[in-house]
Amino acid sequence: MHVFVTGASGYIGGTVAVRLLRAGHHVSGLTRDPAKARQLTRLGIEPVVGSLDDADLLAARARRADAVVNAADSDHRAAVETLIAALAGSGKALIHTSGSSTVGIGTEGEASEAIHDEDVLDPGSAWEPDHPVRAARVAIDRLVLGAAEREVRSAVLCDSLIYGQGRGPGRDSVLIAALVRQARAGGVVRHVGPGRNIWSTVHVDDVADLYLLALEKTPPGAFYFVENGEESFGTIAEAIARSLGLPGPRPWDPDAPDNVWDPQFARHALGSNSRVRARRARDLLGWDPRHRSITDWILRELR
Repeated sequence: MHVFVTGASGYIGGTVAVRLLRAGHHVSGLTRDPAKARQLTRLGIEPVVGSLDDADLLAARARRADAVVNAADSDHRAAVETLIAALAGSGKALIHTSGSSTVGIGTEGEASEAIHDEDVLDPGSAWEPDHPVRAARVAIDRLVLGAAEREVRSAVLCDSLIYGQGRGPGRDSVLIAALVRQARAGGVVRHVGPGRNIWSTVHVDDVADLYLLALEKTPPGAFYFVENGEESFGTIAEAIARSLGLPGPRPWDPDAPDNVWDPQFARHALGSNSRVRARRARDLLGWDPRHRSITDWILRELR
């Protein structure tokens, strides 16, 4: 297939693009940065320089391709509307990237026992997100799922906390990179509150394998969580401290002069719980992830 990937110079999109190339597909990739376009060319990806705001470009590229992976921005509704309109009636695949922060529960570092299954977005579900930002993202997810009624083979892959080194120009996971930046800036590893909050996790290579399977096999209108294990932020922070040879972990002080975290990001992301189960990917698509332990990866590869 010819697959058009938005966010091809990013962490998820770049890794997915490289995986698709390895599987024998032709990949064109959207990037805003001409310098990163040259990196994509070196990888064998056809660069498309532009942004999600370039509606005409997005539509033309989507129509030209056999399938589309949207991995640039989970919250850009206008781009999703453009892609759906371009693909309507074609039967082509549209794989949209979301994130399991949508089911996040902010506890400022305390644990939560709540675990979410994929039926949260099934028709008739009474579940709704508890924050306006999360609600806006879920509305986009539902828009993508509803595109099945317009003859688009649409699917939403809702990724949990991704770890591992990216295979494209984007190399670092968002949440792990945030923890590491703070640790190096302050000289001590921190977690929010007691660090007992838990996130489901998944390795970026396993994520890319699932995107490939979804392109090949997903039925229309399917929602998938993407996870293979879970861990507390306290345990993750402890592994980072050992790997970097830094003291800690210690509770985060939002008023510390060396704090590099935005308080809202810290409380609603690094201090929240997001526990999900990825049953459909295994049952419907035959996904068999290989990596299970984020702490093993941190201790082995993070430097």
